[in-house]
Amino acid sequence: MNASELLANTLSPDASTRQRATEQLENASRENYPAYMLMLSSELANESSQIHTRNAAALALKNALSAREAARQTQYTTRWLALENDTKSKIKQEALVTLASPLPKAGSFSAQVVAAIASVELPHDQWPDLIELLLGFVNNLTNTNLRIATLQTIGYICESIKPEILSLRSNEILTAVIHGARQDEPSSEVQLAAVHALYNSLEFVRENFEREGERNYIMQVVCEATQNPSVAVQVGAFECLVKIMALYYDKMAFYMEQALFGLTVMGMKHSDERVALQAVEFWTTVCEEEIELAHEAREAADYGEPPEIESKFFAKVALPEVVPVLLTLLTRQEEDADEDEWNISMSAGTCFNFMAQAVADPIVDAVIPFIEAHIKSPDWHQREAAVMAFGSILDGPDPSVLTRLVNQALPLLIGMMSDSNIHVKDTVAWTLGRICDLLVVTIKPDVHLHPLVSALVTGLQDNPRIVTNCCWALMNLADQLEFLEEETEPSQTSHLSPYFEGVVNALLRVTDTTSNEANFRTSAYEAITSYVTHATNDVIPVVQNTLITILMRMQQLLGMQNQIVGIDDRNNWNELQSNLCSVVISVTRRLGDGIQPMADRIMTLVLELIQAAGKTSTVLEDAFLVVGSLASALEANFAPYIQAFLQFLFPALKAHEDTQLCMVAVGIIGDISRALGSESAQYANAFMSALLENLQSEVLNRNVKISILSCFGDIALAIGVAFEPYLETTMGVLQQAGAVQPNPLDFDLVDYVAQLREGILEAYTGIVTGLKNTEKVGLLLSHSSTILELTQRCLADEERTESTLKLCFGLIGDLADCFPNGELKQILLSEWIASELRSKRGMSPETKKTMRWAREMIKRATT
Repeated sequence: MNASELLANTLSPDASTRQRATEQLENASRENYPAYMLMLSSELANESSQIHTRNAAALALKNALSAREAARQTQYTTRWLALENDTKSKIKQEALVTLASPLPKAGSFSAQVVAAIASVELPHDQWPDLIELLLGFVNNLTNTNLRIATLQTIGYICESIKPEILSLRSNEILTAVIHGARQDEPSSEVQLAAVHALYNSLEFVRENFEREGERNYIMQVVCEATQNPSVAVQVGAFECLVKIMALYYDKMAFYMEQALFGLTVMGMKHSDERVALQAVEFWTTVCEEEIELAHEAREAADYGEPPEIESKFFAKVALPEVVPVLLTLLTRQEEDADEDEWNISMSAGTCFNFMAQAVADPIVDAVIPFIEAHIKSPDWHQREAAVMAFGSILDGPDPSVLTRLVNQALPLLIGMMSDSNIHVKDTVAWTLGRICDLLVVTIKPDVHLHPLVSALVTGLQDNPRIVTNCCWALMNLADQLEFLEEETEPSQTSHLSPYFEGVVNALLRVTDTTSNEANFRTSAYEAITSYVTHATNDVIPVVQNTLITILMRMQQLLGMQNQIVGIDDRNNWNELQSNLCSVVISVTRRLGDGIQPMADRIMTLVLELIQAAGKTSTVLEDAFLVVGSLASALEANFAPYIQAFLQFLFPALKAHEDTQLCMVAVGIIGDISRALGSESAQYANAFMSALLENLQSEVLNRNVKISILSCFGDIALAIGVAFEPYLETTMGVLQQAGAVQPNPLDFDLVDYVAQLREGILEAYTGIVTGLKNTEKVGLLLSHSSTILELTQRCLADEERTESTLKLCFGLIGDLADCFPNGELKQILLSEWIASELRSKRGMSPETKKTMRWAREMIKRATT
């Protein structure tokens, strides 16, 4: 089979033909990579080849150069860079020539290939003349196709390469791109490609944005492009404005006043929805930025400092102009709109949401007249828009401003759950869910609760989308209503108790289905989990019956294991098992040792599930979490189940590439150790060996390693003196980990080191507490200075968290408590310890209590 035919077959509608062709290509790439790449390159450049074949060649070239996973990308990069220069030059030359193809599509395909090669070579200082060549092509006024394809190439390169690699060429790139986007460019296709390229280059033209003259010119070109005769160019220009606002908010005051304010309000009214969507997105972005700036300003005020960037309050200033347009757009719903299809009324609703958070109280007066005028309208568009506007402003304004309104509106909204229009009911259910979540204090249990619960339970028999929102509202009610309960004996009964059984049974009926359209079944299981979690003592029998129902379903599902055909069935089975596990975990946590009578049955089913799940990590994780919750609930009574479970636990610990499963497995070792206490000593050797082996792994995620260090503390605390055989090794590992210093400019690393230190402090706390008051306490003496050095480093860190602070104080106190006879007197009297324990900096009452206790212990150990 020749190359053209083989490539054409990779796009065949027939799956087996496609599969065969893909495999043949992969074999060719493995057997002779240089020949394979040359073959694809000549096919891409061949003007007599079919366009779909050239597309397939470009795709194969791109896929041989770029990969999503970092390890594979490194492999692809190495393979390309190892090619002979002649081979690489020929491929690059053919790709560049194809940019000028008379067929625009071929040029577009080639743009992706050139960008893929560039993203491999430029970071390694290769292909130094590429940008020069591309800029020459952009200025070739005789070939429009070449200019379009070249601008696309520049856009793709900017998108895929880190800004710092291109920053030296940012001036030339920006000049070329802006030149193509300017108003007097004769070709709208060139303008469109230039605007898209500008969008992708905005990250690394930061320096140009700092210079007022250049910034003015860029903004002028973009603003003019929003008025271009071509709608596609207008859309691209508004997309640029959205990104500019996100990147350069602090530079926008002048342009908002001069142009952006008017342009975006006009854009929101545009007859073409694509333009209107981007103009609305602009204001959503403004609001998001201002919400974030308000948060940063509050944080800075806590430290008595001015914020880095001050909010310009654009949203507040624009409120009178923007709100009326958004309200009009809310009424543009489509009768048969696909939920996954983003439309203008959804976009307006989202913008309202963010605007309410950004401007707070003033939004209420701006929106209420519209709600009052339209909530009873005979036109469902108006009714739904009024409810959507009401639901959207509930988060942001002060609850005291909203309480009266919500109290007035609740009876009306509850009544609207029986509206004749499905869209109105859906939005009403969502709004009720928001009230239950954000403003539960406005719900008067004796007035509103019965009609509210009745309406939501009735809604559980409606359309799947409405069911999902009703489940969410019922869940929020259970989660938030406990804040309204009287303080006296809250666990005996609650306002929801009279409805508890009815609600849970209605939710169980919803879950008894094979469908999960609009995620309604999963939402119902989540709601059941909330009700079980907050169950008061008077409804415990309902919780027990719910567990029996759930375990029966688990058993039935396990029996259907052999009937699974195809990936959809498998996914459905996995998802259901995960939902059932979540309910079992909640019931177990709620019942505590009261789960004992059902423990045998739960463990039997879970062990069967673990075997049936194979390597499906999500189901395995959930099954393991059931075991962990059972261990915590049963404590010493968990012992009979351990042996049967260990055969599954150790393989999970070895699954280094499955981060989540490994993390859960490490957590269960902690659960088992805490549950069995000193009785877990018989398993300590196996646990410690597996955990120490995991620390040596090259592929294990570093966050799992933090939880392993923490787990050492759980084991040591549980087994006390029996930890002695592992003490020296563990202390060596902890000392080594504690020495890691972050680069202050690498925020990810700073964050990681903070978490790492917290894990080490937890390990030290477990070890010290485990040996305290035992005959082996002297083993800690030689390690005390290392432990205290780490606490000193942690306390000196200005960014340290409250939990780190508490751990440090606790650890200092524990060490002093271990050696009350002056053995550590010298260290404990260090100036830094005295200074930290005098600290008056803001901390929680719990942390202050720990600090005072540590002070007391030191006094006792040093006098």
